Amino acid sequence: MPRPVTLFTGQWADLQLAELAPLAKSMGYDGLELACWGDHFDVSKAASSKSYIREKWELLSDHGLTCFAVSNHLVGQAVCDLIDERHRSILPPDVWGDGEPEGVRRRAAKHMVTAAKAARVFFNAKPGFAESPHPVTVNGFTGSSVWHSIYAFPPTSQDYWDKGYADFAKRWFPILEAFDKADVNFGLEVHPTEIAFDIATAARALDAVKHHPRFGFNYDPSHLGYQGVDYVKFIRMFGPRIFHAHVKDVWWARGEGSSGVFGGHLTFGDPRRYWDFRSPGRGDIDFEDVIVALNDTGYAGPLSVEWEDVRMDRIYGATEAAGFVRDLDFARGAQAFDAAFAKKKRTKK
Repeated sequence: MPRPVTLFTGQWADLQLAELAPLAKSMGYDGLELACWGDHFDVSKAASSKSYIREKWELLSDHGLTCFAVSNHLVGQAVCDLIDERHRSILPPDVWGDGEPEGVRRRAAKHMVTAAKAARVFFNAKPGFAESPHPVTVNGFTGSSVWHSIYAFPPTSQDYWDKGYADFAKRWFPILEAFDKADVNFGLEVHPTEIAFDIATAARALDAVKHHPRFGFNYDPSHLGYQGVDYVKFIRMFGPRIFHAHVKDVWWARGEGSSGVFGGHLTFGDPRRYWDFRSPGRGDIDFEDVIVALNDTGYAGPLSVEWEDVRMDRIYGATEAAGFVRDLDFARGAQAFDAAFAKKKRTKK
């Protein structure tokens, strides 16, 4: 059967979950991918309070919704990043602390370990979870100590980048071990600013953590397409490592020539931008090819709409997106279209 269609709540964190849940249902979604900010999913409370978890599931169930993943992008970003004043706006106060960079990184790592425990407890309480085929997944970012060197100037050696991947492995391998202990997967959203932002760096990140079984990807074609990366090839290369999938669109080769892939320090929606995020179906991602590749590689998880389009009303756009994804998706055939011709001819008596 077609995959469930969910809505990632990260861009809706200005709304209380009690307000967003009925809205999401009215827009046509089967469930929510809960962001670990706003009031949508509090990692510390979920790890320690059975009543908190029960209330979350009751709220979702009351509106005919479910959940397949939680996402902790903001704290994950701080695990490897070169911390500066911008991080304060995205981190919980207990993770930011006094802002001393190494302290922030260590508290962020500890928080990610708690996220794994919280996800396990949360999904253990999911109605019907024992029969669910979907593995427990926390999506997120990793940060990177070498993203700033992307242009390789001053001249940058492979040894320099190797140190960045070694730093990533040193910080994330213990986190992944905690995820393994909790029986939870971590899905990195391959994305500029992360240790993996294209196919080459995704492979390098896998190597750095010795292909840890809990390390995989939250697939999102939008962050690959405008870079010129083959987003369908990504699925075919890393299929078994795709733990979750976003439906997010983007257009590129637009604007009037004032900026390129690097963005020109222009805000989203500026007509001079070379690329910008669009509502699913209105950009340049070929989602037909994406669905075929996901089917070919056996992905059976949800299709989660990450809705971003500064040019469009979000309720109109997210409603349209739910319908677009539902119409787009299809199950893989149970038999070949020409299977009838393979039947043996009946022998004449």
